[in-house]
Amino acid sequence: MSKKALIVAAAVLGAVPVLANAQTLQYPGLYIGAEGGVNWMANTTINFPNAGGAVNVYPTTGFAVGGMIGYDFVGPRVELEGVYRSNNGTLSLAPVGFSNLTAGFNNQQTAIMANAFYDFFAGQAIVPYIGAGLGIAFVDASALGGNTSSTNFAYQGIVGVGWNINEQFRLNLDGRYYGTTNPSVNNPYVGGVTFQNNNITLMASLQYKFGAPAVAASPPPPPAAAPSFMVFFDWDRSNLSQQALNTIKQAADAYKTKGSARITATGHTDTSGAPNYNMALSLRRANAVKDALVRDGVPATAISVVGKGETDLLVPTGDGVREPQNRRVVIVLQ
Repeated sequence: MSKKALIVAAAVLGAVPVLANAQTLQYPGLYIGAEGGVNWMANTTINFPNAGGAVNVYPTTGFAVGGMIGYDFVGPRVELEGVYRSNNGTLSLAPVGFSNLTAGFNNQQTAIMANAFYDFFAGQAIVPYIGAGLGIAFVDASALGGNTSSTNFAYQGIVGVGWNINEQFRLNLDGRYYGTTNPSVNNPYVGGVTFQNNNITLMASLQYKFGAPAVAASPPPPPAAAPSFMVFFDWDRSNLSQQALNTIKQAADAYKTKGSARITATGHTDTSGAPNYNMALSLRRANAVKDALVRDGVPATAISVVGKGETDLLVPTGDGVREPQNRRVVIVLQ
């Protein structure tokens, strides 16, 4: 049976994929779940001291079903689990003098376990884990026309992998060794009866966690930037080129599309020339743009004119530099 245990453990560990960075999917909280799987009970013997021998028992593959309630601390988890296991089988009577005779065997057990787990990579989508549990088992076995019932100390070790489907649902697959102290009762036919109770269980479970954190509201989108246009001028000039007129026409069309807006035309110069002269030149350029906007259908009352002279350079330069990109008017729709 130890070979089966190794196969189950290898299968569970082999299911763990390469972990990658993922959205955090775990948070502290209470959870409940249901589980089910297959149970292999190890071959054993039923000892009949008053009958002069021990009967060999060969259980077949059985099943296990149960449920749990627990609390996840994100990493450590604790839970209270109830699991029912059932296995049938056959027993050979040869050791007690009945050659070639067999009989049926049934073992049913209900365990209440307190389990502790540790999740590796807690918060990721794929979460390997280990665990252990202690508890009490109520074992009911029948064979040879007799029925034996006993209450026993139970224990288990668990290794598995979980998949956080989303913030609330988690699917687990694990392999576990489960055992109890030897069930020992008084059989009315043959006196005292004991047998070893060792099991390997492959279990799948689905869990639901309460209290999912509220999804944070998306921040409001940043305010849209005001539409703007830019026209450029020759050195020491305020007359408009054809390219500048085309750009001003685009600004006028944008104003008409918007329906209701304010336009600011801000004039600039480069650093060549005296500051006072440049301030006046920047105003002439801004007014030239305003006049063109009016000709293109924008009300004069909707246009503000500002002169910045050489105080707000698009391209920083030293004094006395003729920089074409600094000789401009910026048209902003608000």
